[in-house]
Amino acid sequence: MLVLVWQARGPGVPYSQAMRAPATAFVLVVSTLTAAAAPAPAGPPASGGVLAPARSSVDFVTFAQGAQPLSLSIDGVASSDLEGAIRAIDGAPTPFVLVRAGKADSVVEIVYLLPAPTRFDAFAVPTVTEVPSRATTFLRTIEVSGSATGADTGFQVLAAATLTTHKKRGLVSPLKVTASPAVRWLKLRMTGGLVLPDGKASLQFSELEGYGRQDAVALATGFKAIWSGKGVLIELSQSGATVSGCYDSDGGQLQGTVSGNILRAVGVDPGDKVTSVFVLMVGADGGLRGLRSTNGAPFRIYQGDPAPAGTTTRCSAPPPKLGCGSVIHAVNFDFDSARIRPDSEPVLAELHRGLAADKSQSIVVEGHTSSEGRKDHNQALSLARAQAVVDDLVRRGLDKRRLRAAGRGPDEPIASNQDEAGRALNRRVEIQCK
Repeated sequence: MLVLVWQARGPGVPYSQAMRAPATAFVLVVSTLTAAAAPAPAGPPASGGVLAPARSSVDFVTFAQGAQPLSLSIDGVASSDLEGAIRAIDGAPTPFVLVRAGKADSVVEIVYLLPAPTRFDAFAVPTVTEVPSRATTFLRTIEVSGSATGADTGFQVLAAATLTTHKKRGLVSPLKVTASPAVRWLKLRMTGGLVLPDGKASLQFSELEGYGRQDAVALATGFKAIWSGKGVLIELSQSGATVSGCYDSDGGQLQGTVSGNILRAVGVDPGDKVTSVFVLMVGADGGLRGLRSTNGAPFRIYQGDPAPAGTTTRCSAPPPKLGCGSVIHAVNFDFDSARIRPDSEPVLAELHRGLAADKSQSIVVEGHTSSEGRKDHNQALSLARAQAVVDDLVRRGLDKRRLRAAGRGPDEPIASNQDEAGRALNRRVEIQCK
């Protein structure tokens, strides 16, 4: 089902240690399920790709924006491993193998739950490229359907395309949009392969992008439990939009904020001070799903189930609160703007309470951005956003003489800018006090 190339760090090494150990080799992990199925019709050819247009909206079909994978099937056979479904919406355009032994009639279906009703006016697939191998090709057709009623009912085709190979990187294939109702569930259906000289090949995909308008997302409140799984042990405590906790057997301490249904958090190992960053959500089944990057390494799938009764952790993190030293991902702004969105009210109120109780004489509100676009524009935007937070805190009663705004632009990332999970973590507000 999915191929990942990863740096091997030795068998039997715990996750927290493996990401800090020297790389010794590369491993190829592959799983696949196949069965007979008929291909679906698609829209017209996507003309070999076009330059990605400037967007005035957010890509809502990303894990980092709260799109949650519910199911993945290959040729009618359901898979319990949703890693491929997450890779298809991770915001990274690099192609990956989704089906190892694909044929002309192979069918892949993935269903996603969106965090709120969404109307799409544009879809695209980036980086439809071929590798110099007869054994690997890109999926050929794509169809996106949406439903407002459930994961198994009420689907209507929203957009479709027959893909063709891009002549160079940096292009996208737009889908032909035929309907734009408000939907909560998306079904992605892909079939066949572009080049199948031997009748079968590994089938690659990059990602689906989806732009439009989304209703406000209710604040998730389920980040308070212990979860465990393969390479996963984490305990979280939530108060409003703020979360603290610990992870791994050596008790790394974590702090983060919730925006909509997504927790973005930063953790530090108490021993060697190595940092991990997380993008997490709690599914309808109570399971924790997400992505984790440690020591600047690429993001990896991070998921666990509610831990069995009696499970304990080495949790010594302080109670959740905002104030000096906080890294905040839940102050939300309009796209490419310093206008604070109304859904930021809970976290700003909590931040005001924390700073009002602090005796520090100097408080610097730092704005940070991701790296898309011009650096000078991002620098100005980060300063304007920091100043908007300062103005809000003054309006709530803080002494403006204690406060100063600083724009850091994209210069101090805490995660990679190569995918949306990292970019979303880099867009943040930090509070520094003296």
